[in-house]
Amino acid sequence: MTTALLLRAQGDPSPLYTAAGEGLTAAVEAFVRNVPLEDPAPALPADLADRLARWSVARPPGGFASRPELRRHAAAGLEAARSLAVHLGPAWSVRYWDERHRTAKFVCWGCRRLHWSLYPHGVPPHPLHIVVEGEYQWHPLRAEGFEDFAPDDPAAGLGLSDDLVADLYRWSADIDAAMELYLRERDEDEDDARRRELDRRGRDLTERVARELGPGRTAAYGGLA
Repeated sequence: MTTALLLRAQGDPSPLYTAAGEGLTAAVEAFVRNVPLEDPAPALPADLADRLARWSVARPPGGFASRPELRRHAAAGLEAARSLAVHLGPAWSVRYWDERHRTAKFVCWGCRRLHWSLYPHGVPPHPLHIVVEGEYQWHPLRAEGFEDFAPDDPAAGLGLSDDLVADLYRWSADIDAAMELYLRERDEDEDDARRRELDRRGRDLTERVARELGPGRTAAYGGLA
């Protein structure tokens, strides 16, 4: 079940609020229950909790008298909202109250952008269960509704590190090279040795993908086709 949060600076120790008994698209005014930053449900890392706390209390009780200060505060809040959405993943709905524009938009945990609708990319908005699989002339990742896809495909919104993306591409290229070498030489023993090494690398890559995906997503190894 998805939990809705509103990120809004009102001078409280925590800028997080829920709307008790309301739906995911409840009006901003319904988000009145303050969620402590140490609440175990969102399980915020210490650095993110500290950013949110400092941002919340930085708002003057009567609001900002200077528009440049308001712009800077709104920009900092947007970055904090993006970090919060990415940390929480698909099990939470995060909305950000932009005091400068007086809007409350949904923050996508996958693409990190603001949207007026809860599911701008469809349902589910991004693949949740990723399979790492090696096959000749195919991309190294699989997911329902995506078939095979590249590790840096923006539609998937995985947000993998540059090093991991490069290693996945290299693994996929090495699978192609191994198959082409086998077709030329037809050496079963050498091919078995290459495949064992590629299989080991695939398992290691799957563990790295799982670590980087964050909450709400899983990674499994599909082996070599």
